[in-house]
Amino acid sequence: MSDILQTILARKADEIAALAKRFRLADLERIAASQPAPRGFAAALTLAVQTHGAGVIAEIKKASPSKGLIRADFDPGWLARDYAAGGAACLSVLTDEHFFQGHNDYLVEARQHCSLPVIRKDFLIDPLQVAEARAIGADCVLLIAAALAPAHLAELAAQARELEMDVLIEIHDRAELDAMLQLNLPAPTLLGINNRNLRTFETSLETTLALLSSIPNGYDVVTESGIATPADVLQMTGAGVQRFLVGESLMRQPSPGAALSALLA
Repeated sequence: MSDILQTILARKADEIAALAKRFRLADLERIAASQPAPRGFAAALTLAVQTHGAGVIAEIKKASPSKGLIRADFDPGWLARDYAAGGAACLSVLTDEHFFQGHNDYLVEARQHCSLPVIRKDFLIDPLQVAEARAIGADCVLLIAAALAPAHLAELAAQARELEMDVLIEIHDRAELDAMLQLNLPAPTLLGINNRNLRTFETSLETTLALLSSIPNGYDVVTESGIATPADVLQMTGAGVQRFLVGESLMRQPSPGAALSALLA
């Protein structure tokens, strides 16, 4: 586990303790049950692939630990509308406050300003956080294999499904892939391959390409990080990868939606 991930998870433990003082799990589950039905995150990606040959999860991200502030004029509602106009199939919204300058309210606002399904992108390690995700309207959650023991990952994935959310499981290398495959998770399972090395923060699309032959049928692969040009998209679609999570390269453009449209052209 990388030093930065250990630091983030230590902070998350403090945040979970604070959340537990405000809500019991049953309280968050009751709020979650009162939300409108999830919009179908995995289904929206599949429809985009069937219709256009590619489905993009467009990310709303203000900052990151490695790059600092990414976008100063940060308006989640406008970004959501702009991404929708640019052809996004789904949205990803960072909710981590301390390291990514995100907020739960950003997910709420983004979802209110468009009809796209939204994934809560954060470091989820506790059932309280998963229930909170649905309580704020998330249609899908991210579970990071590097942050969770396999059995714990399976438990949180099952909880998310019980709350009618989809699950995107993120891996970074072969060892994490092998551990995830042993869980025999039910379909549909979105398998995110993060091309960013957690230790060096360098990105390489070869990370995705090298793992593809080891992934059995039944997993919808999402390539994450490092997708910046139409050539990158073509390289991936040529290898059979048709689902993408793209953030920083779009967020730095005047119109992220226009940049997304150009990326897919």
